[in-house]
Amino acid sequence: MNVLVAGGSGFVRRALCRVLAARGHDVTAASRSPDRAALPDDVATAALDVTDDDVDGAVEGHDVVANLVALPAHVRPVRSHETVHAGGTRRLVAAAERTGVERFVQMSALGVAAGVDTAYFRAKRRAERAVRAAAPESVVYRPSIVFGDGCAFVPFLERAVPPVVLPLPAGAGRLHPMWVGDLAPMLADGAVGPGHAGKTYRLGGPEVLTFAETVRRVVGDRVVVPVPGAVAAAGAAVADAVPGVPVGRDQYRALRHDDVAVPNDVSTFGVAADDLLTLEAYVDGR
Repeated sequence: MNVLVAGGSGFVRRALCRVLAARGHDVTAASRSPDRAALPDDVATAALDVTDDDVDGAVEGHDVVANLVALPAHVRPVRSHETVHAGGTRRLVAAAERTGVERFVQMSALGVAAGVDTAYFRAKRRAERAVRAAAPESVVYRPSIVFGDGCAFVPFLERAVPPVVLPLPAGAGRLHPMWVGDLAPMLADGAVGPGHAGKTYRLGGPEVLTFAETVRRVVGDRVVVPVPGAVAAAGAAVADAVPGVPVGRDQYRALRHDDVAVPNDVSTFGVAADDLLTLEAYVDGR
């Protein structure tokens, strides 16, 4: 099949392209600034900016479009999320419908279902609704935090977490981290395999971790100091006003919610959750 994988220079996009190419499909990686460096030799590249009014040219001629376009959740200004996640998805799925694409795959996020009130998740929620309205047979994936080579999450923790004491908002939620090497084959199955039309998949890794446990898996032991909610909220509001600080009110709101796949649909793809790679094993093996 001819598959267009849209998604900047994202590490999930690269992993999906590798899996699809290894399975013998004709794959095109599309982004605003195509870069062949991290892609297999047999993967083509194309220019695509989902904020452009006309994206039909990039989409036309493909059997499948996989939308992995994403900004990191902490990106500001917050309107960027609406422009890229919601507006970009509407343009892409509309182009897919106009040009006769057989299947549309949408990379969403678990917080969409949890109703997390941040710019990132609000835009992701609107994007998912747009996909379902325009192309009901689309396949939607809602993973928890995804880690792997090229991800932003692990390096962010390594940079941002203090060396001894870790202040955390009291009542911080849990995470269900998933390795990109486990996620990519499942995305490929939904893109080109039978039996996935119209489905939504909630996906997580082998462990449900508190945020403190997640941090310890990445940077080692820390003394966790619970911060009362009012104090944490005030600190997040102050951080919002400081340019370049990647933690603010939206990140505080997101931390208060569980990001856990219930149920965990990895079994749909013939995989047992216990057989997936843990965050600790990934970090230790780098």
